[in-house]
Amino acid sequence: MRRAKITRETAETQIEVELDLDGSGRYDNRTGVGFFDHMLDQLARHSLIDLTVRARGDLHIDDHHTVEDTGIAIGQALTQALGDKRGIRRYGAFHLAMDDALVRAALDLSARPYLVWNVDFPAHKIGSFDTELVREFFQALATHGGITLHVDRLHGLNAHHIAEAAFKAVARALREAVEPDPRMAGVLPSTKGAL
Repeated sequence: MRRAKITRETAETQIEVELDLDGSGRYDNRTGVGFFDHMLDQLARHSLIDLTVRARGDLHIDDHHTVEDTGIAIGQALTQALGDKRGIRRYGAFHLAMDDALVRAALDLSARPYLVWNVDFPAHKIGSFDTELVREFFQALATHGGITLHVDRLHGLNAHHIAEAAFKAVARALREAVEPDPRMAGVLPSTKGAL
């Protein structure tokens, strides 16, 4: 069963995440941050990972804690659902074009978290959403999901398109990495003996 449910509660946020790695990309995400919900929907749809998020956070301060803590909880849920990672492809990469934006994502479910983020935004806000929070989400996801993650903006003029292309590119790379590899059934994709 490649499913997980995580509950994370702090003085700043209460987050519940459910995911199914073998889903069809269904989503039901409610964080109180409209643009972020839209990005989480893209993450689910294009990774084919069913994702449900319920978040209550200190939005009267700003969106930062809600976005970061959601990334933490999704990363923890991915780790739990992947188990020992036997039989998965482990690696994934994708170039995602969206109008003016072109974003490349490459990742390794290595249990060695590392984020390389080469994504600049031409605006500080998308509506009321701070564009710097896109990086904060992926930093939290990589750290708590044990993911080596590289994201590069190759082109882009519109901040919304760049952010959405980043989420979709990571989603497609994640889809590839978590998929069972029929040639590696039951085999750990590493020579170390552990991931």
